[in-house]
Amino acid sequence: MYRTLFSHVGDYKKQAILSPVTIIGEVLMEVTIPLVTARIIDKGIKAGDVGYVTKMGILMVCMALLSLFFGAIAGRLSAVAAMGFAKNLRSAMFRKVQDFSFANVDKFSTASLTTRLTTDVTNVQNAFMMFIRSAFRSPIMLISATVMAVYANPRLSTVFLFSIPVLGTAVFLIVAKAHPRFEKMLGRYDHMNSKVQENLTGIRVVKAFNREEYEIKGFCESTDSVRRAQVFAEKLVIMNMPIMQLVMYATIVAIMWFGGNMAVKGDIQTGQLSSFIMYVSQILMSLMMLSMLFIMFVVSRASMQRIYEVLAEEPSVKSPEGASQEPEDGSISFRGVSFSYFGDMKNLVLDNIDLDIKSGETIGIIGGTGSSKSSLVQLIPRLYDTTAGTVMVGGHDVRDYSLDTLRDQVAMVLQKNVLFSGTIRENLRWGDSEATDQEIEEACKAACAHDFIMGFPAGYDTDLGQGGVNVSGGQKQRLCIARALLKKPKIIILDDSTSAVDTATDSSIRKAFREKLADTTTIIIAQRISSVQDADRIVVMDAGKITDIGTHEQLMESSRIYREVYDSQQKGADE
Repeated sequence: MYRTLFSHVGDYKKQAILSPVTIIGEVLMEVTIPLVTARIIDKGIKAGDVGYVTKMGILMVCMALLSLFFGAIAGRLSAVAAMGFAKNLRSAMFRKVQDFSFANVDKFSTASLTTRLTTDVTNVQNAFMMFIRSAFRSPIMLISATVMAVYANPRLSTVFLFSIPVLGTAVFLIVAKAHPRFEKMLGRYDHMNSKVQENLTGIRVVKAFNREEYEIKGFCESTDSVRRAQVFAEKLVIMNMPIMQLVMYATIVAIMWFGGNMAVKGDIQTGQLSSFIMYVSQILMSLMMLSMLFIMFVVSRASMQRIYEVLAEEPSVKSPEGASQEPEDGSISFRGVSFSYFGDMKNLVLDNIDLDIKSGETIGIIGGTGSSKSSLVQLIPRLYDTTAGTVMVGGHDVRDYSLDTLRDQVAMVLQKNVLFSGTIRENLRWGDSEATDQEIEEACKAACAHDFIMGFPAGYDTDLGQGGVNVSGGQKQRLCIARALLKKPKIIILDDSTSAVDTATDSSIRKAFREKLADTTTIIIAQRISSVQDADRIVVMDAGKITDIGTHEQLMESSRIYREVYDSQQKGADE
């Protein structure tokens, strides 16, 4: 885990290495200052030598300035290295998420991935910055100050034999008990982010149903859950500082007591005792910083594990090595296909599907809610892989194509239409980044989108805002259809993508498809029979199985489900 994470320090290794180097200079200056102080007291002040005191005082000031200089450089270098590390870590995680299949994203959830990319990376960033400073500074300071203290008075140094075990035991107990508490706290963060995401995505529904107070109450409960988990974790960690200070001050009192008696007896000079107390402070502060470093490690270790889980996750859908072929045509074949979102053959959403679709054929798919229409077509571009059986495109198993090649030839307008921040033109060029203005206009005319686009003052340069907030549901669907058409694919899949447009517009879109996409295999999933009745064949699905296949006329005679749907829709239209 640590090798994987810290390999992303990348171009910031230089700063990460130089920071501890400069810290050595800072520590050496700090450790030498008490020695100079002892000389000033024992040799200068005691002898009344003003010149010696002045000379050593100037030396002490210079050493303090050098210590400050080295400390400032170390601080800057560690901050640059830590922020660069966090940047690289976030970029690596985001690239990894882009390679995830739908199944991988389902496993983590979008809210959890958001927390891992933000809160968890920030925790690791802070720990890394503290590590490259304190993990070097504290041990060097501890060793140097201990050597100087023993050098000053070995007998008085025996006090450390009592204080250090107490500190070590306290840190061990805190570290052992705090880690699971912070794991629980981060889980609460995931749940809170999930509430935020859900509320912001569905803000129109919240307002339409006047549920603001209900959502506020739910969010407050979620944030309070985070607070309780954080307090539960932190109340153990905050015990570290009082324990450290108690031991530190107790040690100083013991040093002053025993050292004072030794000074009265003449076994130690005043300057030596003064410098010894300063070394004791440095030793205990180093121990305190090391204990805080351990605590920070505990806090960040849970975040490290969560980040590593993302980086180590293997995408469930991968491109085969060396795949170079392209689909020869838009033919599709399902052979004994079964599928479960959990990979469980006992919990199938598609059960033993056999279906052959000719290249250039228009296929309609109709069925009730939960009949797995969307699940079926998502197997074609390998958004998911089959649990059993084979899906073939252009005469070859879809798993034999590289994902880029396959998905370039399959355009899909999903049930949930998504537009991105930017202009209409920029969104349309997701289909083809090199598309000319003329090609964009032709695609929009085919999708019946050109007229409403030109109704905007800025036309194709209209800024859509985040998620296309300033266009209607039907307009959004037509823009997504135009974006798919720009790919010029061999296969186009419309997953209930005209549900928000009127029947006249729906008819115009289907007419344009027949004229402009005669050689393109078209699959139309719809709730309205009018949207699929002129298809070459219509597939009727129920409970994850294909119950009937045929033309509109054939199904009206042979399919009870199709006839019932048709009659209910005709009755609704008549009424």
